[in-house]
Amino acid sequence: MPARKETTNRVRTVRRYRSRTATGVVANGEALDFLRQVPSESAAIVFLDPPFNLGKRYSVHEPSLDCRPEQEYQAWLVEVLNESARVLMPGGTLYLYHLPIWSMRVGAILESRLQFRHWVAIAMKNGFVRGQRLYPAHYSLLMFTRGSPAFFCRPKLDPARCRHCGEYIKDYGGYRPIIDANGINLSDIWDDLSPVRHRKHKYRDANELPTALFERIVEISGAAGELYVDPFAGSGSGVLAAVQAKMHFKCCDLLLDNCRIICERLDTRRT
Repeated sequence: MPARKETTNRVRTVRRYRSRTATGVVANGEALDFLRQVPSESAAIVFLDPPFNLGKRYSVHEPSLDCRPEQEYQAWLVEVLNESARVLMPGGTLYLYHLPIWSMRVGAILESRLQFRHWVAIAMKNGFVRGQRLYPAHYSLLMFTRGSPAFFCRPKLDPARCRHCGEYIKDYGGYRPIIDANGINLSDIWDDLSPVRHRKHKYRDANELPTALFERIVEISGAAGELYVDPFAGSGSGVLAAVQAKMHFKCCDLLLDNCRIICERLDTRRT
């Protein structure tokens, strides 16, 4: 296990929640500093949605947040992954949401410490062809566990129907009665979800992951009373899904405005 670096004081607690409806901490600071404060082998779920290093402006005050030299970015991402693996409990699950090229680059690093479970393809809407490449149609969601998963549920989905006639879009043949009664098993292609891009459905200016994605992750790998850790919490949809499932949480975001949004959403939920 890599030696742990000294924890800095650059992470501050924005709000602590200790109530019947929510138990956890919302922190403001850099993800690595936050993760180094989380006890080893304590989290049932670690969810990672780091900046993709595409030059997006997440903050007018810090315009270079998402624009590092590639080697520097990779070294930072590897540190985040190592700390995330450290805090994962036996049987816990780590999820990494990223571009396929970066999932490919760091997947072997994760596999040296954890057990690979799935590469989930999540639909990418409104992608654009770039150069001599095929049309990009998915983001990757890597799923790794520390040993055999302590918590695992295989969700069932309602089969997609035509919005005009109401019939199933796919032909299930002789399995139709089973599908009618039980639904279909979730696969590793999630084409019913995609990032939230429309302003009226978002809590912040930057793109967000849909709440349904986090609800699905918590359903698969979560359990009441266990810990959900999110060092790139954004507007807090993952935290809300964890709280809904009666999990405890520790979350962090570099932008104080995002932390305030999380607290507002938690406070609204509690009322």
